[in-house]
Amino acid sequence: MIRSELVQMIASENSDLRLEEVERIIDEFFDAIVEQLAAGGRVELRGFGAFSTRERESRTGRNPRTGAPVAVSAKSVPYFKPGKEMRERLNG
Repeated sequence: MIRSELVQMIASENSDLRLEEVERIIDEFFDAIVEQLAAGGRVELRGFGAFSTRERESRTGRNPRTGAPVAVSAKSVPYFKPGKEMRERLNG
């Protein structure tokens, strides 16, 4: 499912909300998650899962085209851990 499909689905299930309102709500929801992660925090949605960040150390990679070594700097990457309820629904 892509973002526009999510907006359409929520709008169709909530006829009292205009499409623009649903888009704004979804934008705010995703922005709040990104802001919390950027601040080094964690976002937990009970029954769904938890978003957090993990640190990757700097390393030496390889350019796939030439094979030449390339310095890859340290960075934070997003991480998602599914909740128990989601795992049970997927595997049950």
